[in-house]
Amino acid sequence: MKLPTQKTLLSFAVAALLFLSVLALIRNSPMVETKVTVAPATQADLTPEIFGVGTIEARRAYLIGPTLASRVTQVLVDQGDAVKTGQLLAALDPIDLDERFDSAGSAKQRATSAAEGAEAQLREAASRHAVAAASATRFRELRQQGFVSQEATDAKQHEANAAVAAREAAQAALTAARRDVARLDSDRAGIAKQRAQYRLKSPIDGLITSREAEPGSTVIAGQAVLRLIDPASLWIKARIDQGRAAGIALGQPVQILLRSRPGQIFPGKVARIDAVSDSVTEERLVAITFDNPPTDISIGELVEVTIRLPSVRNAVTIPTAAIRHIQQQSGVWRIEDGKARFVTIRTGVQTLAGQTQVLEGLAAGVTVIHHTVQELKGGERVRVVDGLVPGNSGS
Repeated sequence: MKLPTQKTLLSFAVAALLFLSVLALIRNSPMVETKVTVAPATQADLTPEIFGVGTIEARRAYLIGPTLASRVTQVLVDQGDAVKTGQLLAALDPIDLDERFDSAGSAKQRATSAAEGAEAQLREAASRHAVAAASATRFRELRQQGFVSQEATDAKQHEANAAVAAREAAQAALTAARRDVARLDSDRAGIAKQRAQYRLKSPIDGLITSREAEPGSTVIAGQAVLRLIDPASLWIKARIDQGRAAGIALGQPVQILLRSRPGQIFPGKVARIDAVSDSVTEERLVAITFDNPPTDISIGELVEVTIRLPSVRNAVTIPTAAIRHIQQQSGVWRIEDGKARFVTIRTGVQTLAGQTQVLEGLAAGVTVIHHTVQELKGGERVRVVDGLVPGNSGS
């Protein structure tokens, strides 16, 4: 069999190139009509909806862990367990805090005994002062009557003054003893608080979602031993396209579809609209709550949500597919004198059924180009057909 020569192959390539060039000239010729389908702008009531995808999360979640480094000695609960407020969940080695607590208790008892002794001494000093003061008064009266000498009177006054000083000293000793008791009581309370940090208790009635450490593990301050959520705080963190997020408001009704229950719709409402959007994915974050949360749902489950916006009465609408964006302007193609012309418009809400509200630029009844296989540039001759076959836009 004789193989084609290089000259023959080159001739085939040139012929194919000429054919494609002629075909391109024919297709781009101003005499060629581009086939399009059209749709009228109509006036109707719109019930706009916004679709989004999110995950089930807990609004209130807790990391249960120590404030000091230690070794885990007990973990009393596991993932999926329901716990009560104040319930002991795990325990850590308190090191020497038990001994320090007992030692502080003994020191407080000694200080309390010393304070009791100081109180007895104060009572004794007060009694002696009363006797000495009375004796000094009596001697002053006797001196005035001339029955005793001045030296004896002065001696009794000295004894009264000494009794005052003894009473003040006893009062000072009692004050110091009571301060020691208070200081030791504070020290013991501080040790008790430190010791309590090694006994991890539940702050709420909740559900354990994760067990992060086992007995024998060493954990540092702030490290989670258990993760806990409030089941009553479950909500959905949904992501909404920024381009369609306008009009979302708190309290709007939402239809929720769980991946685990595809045939069941749960009602809910918009509970929070995050002030910060995701600049990478160009999405707005919206939190949605269940009206009646279903049972046995899992944290992190994927959810589809449909937010229903307020209805718009007597809106001018066109198919969303007819809208084009050219040089940062939204508009539609219209047919004038058999040619395509771009008309800018201002749009409003959209529906999931593919309808968009026109606020400015079009009136009801005006026909716009709906579909065209070949992208229009403006000025092309067009011909309206009932339907388009992909790849066939010529006459």
